[in-house]
Amino acid sequence: MDYSKTLALPKTDFPMRGNLPAREPDMQAKWEELNIYEKVQERTKGRPSFILHDGPPYANGDIHIGHALNKVLKDFIVRYKSMAGYCAPYIPGWDTHGLPIEQAIINAQGLDRRSIEVNDFRKRCEEYAWSYIDKQRDQFKRLGIRGDWENPYVTLLPEYEARQIKIFGEMAKKGYIYKGLRCVYWSPSSETALADAEIEYKDKRSPSIYVSFQVQDGKGKLDTETGVVIWTTTPWTLPANLAISLHPELEYNVVKADGRKFVLAGGLLEAASKEIGWESVEVLATFKGQELEGVVTKHPFYDRESPIILGEHVTLDAGTGCVHTAPGHGEDDFAVGQKYGLGVLCPVDHEGKMTKEAPGFEGLFYEDINKLVTEKLNETGALLKLGFITHSYPHDWRTKKPVIYRATEQWFASIDAFRENMLEAIKNVKWIPHWGETRLANMIADRGDWCISRQRVWGVPIPIFYCKDCNEPIINDQTIEHISELFRKEGSSVWFAREANELVPEGLSCGKCGCTEFRKETDIMDVWFDSGSSHEAVLRERGLGWPADMYLEGSDQYRGWFNSSLSTAVAVYGTAPYKAVLSHGFTLDGEGRKMSKSLGNTIVPQEVINKLGADILRLWVASVDYQADSRISDAILNQIAEVYRKMRNTFRFLLGNLDGFDPAKDRVAYEQLSELDRYVLAKAAQVVKRARKAYDEYQFHTVFHAVHNFCVIDLSAFYLDICKDRLYVEAPDNLKRRAAQTVMYDCLMSLVKLVAPILPHTADEVWSFIPGVTEASVQLTDMPEANEQHLGFAAEALSKWDAFLAVRDEVLRAMEEARRNKVFGNSVDAKLALYPQTEETASVLSSMEDLADLFIVAHVDLHPYGTPAPAEAAALEGISVVVAPADGVKCERCRVVKLDVGADSAHPSICKRCASVVNEHYAHVTE
Repeated sequence: MDYSKTLALPKTDFPMRGNLPAREPDMQAKWEELNIYEKVQERTKGRPSFILHDGPPYANGDIHIGHALNKVLKDFIVRYKSMAGYCAPYIPGWDTHGLPIEQAIINAQGLDRRSIEVNDFRKRCEEYAWSYIDKQRDQFKRLGIRGDWENPYVTLLPEYEARQIKIFGEMAKKGYIYKGLRCVYWSPSSETALADAEIEYKDKRSPSIYVSFQVQDGKGKLDTETGVVIWTTTPWTLPANLAISLHPELEYNVVKADGRKFVLAGGLLEAASKEIGWESVEVLATFKGQELEGVVTKHPFYDRESPIILGEHVTLDAGTGCVHTAPGHGEDDFAVGQKYGLGVLCPVDHEGKMTKEAPGFEGLFYEDINKLVTEKLNETGALLKLGFITHSYPHDWRTKKPVIYRATEQWFASIDAFRENMLEAIKNVKWIPHWGETRLANMIADRGDWCISRQRVWGVPIPIFYCKDCNEPIINDQTIEHISELFRKEGSSVWFAREANELVPEGLSCGKCGCTEFRKETDIMDVWFDSGSSHEAVLRERGLGWPADMYLEGSDQYRGWFNSSLSTAVAVYGTAPYKAVLSHGFTLDGEGRKMSKSLGNTIVPQEVINKLGADILRLWVASVDYQADSRISDAILNQIAEVYRKMRNTFRFLLGNLDGFDPAKDRVAYEQLSELDRYVLAKAAQVVKRARKAYDEYQFHTVFHAVHNFCVIDLSAFYLDICKDRLYVEAPDNLKRRAAQTVMYDCLMSLVKLVAPILPHTADEVWSFIPGVTEASVQLTDMPEANEQHLGFAAEALSKWDAFLAVRDEVLRAMEEARRNKVFGNSVDAKLALYPQTEETASVLSSMEDLADLFIVAHVDLHPYGTPAPAEAAALEGISVVVAPADGVKCERCRVVKLDVGADSAHPSICKRCASVVNEHYAHVTE
């Protein structure tokens, strides 16, 4: 055997290329076989708990990139906590009730919801929900999300519904639940009331009309030739007009315009005149709004009076300061109408069609009568101006269609009753980012009572009975306990399957009249009440601890799940259901645009995984500042894949060069390590410390950068490059070689654990090749601690090495220029002449041993400070450098140009050092 040609090359089965799309499913199969979730829970049992409560995605459709961002962030935290001294169970969940599934079933199966039996329809909805739970579960698992996937919480499960009923019952017992006639958001497209959280605003083009209501009784202030001018963008509400509201303190002008007399606010006279197109305007008189209270006008096309009333809601923002008031179609209108006893006229049904209370328009869709109303106004001479405006208008966030205000009887939760308690409770929550507290506080402060009833069937019934004689609603401990247990045994569909008298507890009678005959409520609860009860139905039901340590969702959940959960928890328990709330932004395309199918800029998680692998997508999540909006595109993912490749290659190099290393017997004591070795261990300890702090603060991009920079800059581009010579050339048991392996082993152990929450597939693959490990998975280990001995590397020495690296970067610049000029091919074919230009540079370089090894060249001549550099030297910052071909012959073994090649006649083609190693090795082999 020719030992002069052998090198200690790396040996490993760890692949050069990740091929993650093919390898990750194999890794996940191993986790399934190992039952890794249970193994982690067993290992961490008895530790302090950390409960990240999962906000439930809706079981409708495949997951999108926002789901991936959310679930991966949660997985980072849960995995880290379980390796950082906590027991961190993770129970994934799904939200399953509500309109989207109803609509999907109706469309897919061509159903008429009103003609199909209720529980048949509900059964179809349930089957649909479970089908998407199964799909999404597989998709989340493919992302590498670790959790109790066999026992998720689902809002349609009987035990969940039973707990939800108890939350509702407790709120009712405290007097927080009431039924009332109110103006609420109503979605004609969904045929149900909506809560504020279900509203989004989009631009809408609407008619803009100015209308004159002729005075019928001026109360001695106005004559009957005068018209009171209103402005509205909803002509369809004019059939419901019952009054005109003026502000009591505003000044109103009686004007003569183009030969007619009108009343409108003085502060809007100029703008309104311009809009209407009046050419000449003369002010005839001025009144305070309160002076005109009681003036009676006539409805412009119905035989009905419309009195002038006063309201503080009137402003000078737009219009005329005389506000068309329809108590059936506006919150302010409803309130002022109640004050004046106007009654409530709401001539629009649940489908958005006009009723017989709007003569001339009955049966027409409300938006379709806008043109007919304006034509009617024009016929009567009441229409002063018709135009169109585009303005922000409330829409149903599910159907994306406009909503209206409609006065109906609904069930409400009285936010006023515990608003102050909620505002106080959020002060005791840690908000990440900090502005979350202000955002939620403002929402709570401005929030009206919560409309919790919905006129649908796929949901949890409102568990209330009504006395058949006196119509008294009945909800008490007896009924709540009975219905809760009934739902736990049979599910909420039992409510629809049985008559009221089969559902009431035995012996129930009306407390008001003593009747024992009842009917049942037919509305269901708002789905936000479903998910908002999860702290009770999951945390308390499963004994996980209450409140949760953290809720983590997108920033849209300040008005959604964060809000509804807080409402139910404070109402029942007086405190928030979470100790901390962390929110993330939305995902945008590479140009910062919102993703949409119409733009063709959506990124589908499954496609990314199939092409690049889940770990690449997870690494993207770790790379972004997720608390703001995050950009993603194919180009960005390709950049992340390149980062991953460099990190993986670092792991591969470390593993390859630990071949034959037994940490139990081959470790080199810290005191025997060179200063270079100790410097790298100090840098590694700093990375551990920085990354652990970043994990604790949920700053995953800091972990990403700390680990990536250490792999690429400190290891690959510096230490590992320098160490190749001693790793490949020295004898296997050489102290320097074992020292390098010791450093590499310690760095690898720290790195693989630090990246385990972010890159679980890669980390476990690396783990399986590390010498001496006994755990079946890196997930069954703890996070590394920053080694105090390594951190204690003298600050002066650390500073010296940092300074040397700065000088080294300058020298490498000169070498790269020489390489481009064909001065040498490989760096070990070159020699350097160094001319320090500052005392600091001279001091740093003179304190270093083996400069040729540190610069990875054949030879280095270091000249004293002050020595003039020759003209051909490259002048750099703090140093001048001459790069030239090295003198001598290239050793065939170490590949370095040496002057002593052939010094040992037995090995004429290798240098003296290599000959010594070969001779020693040969002697050992032949013994």
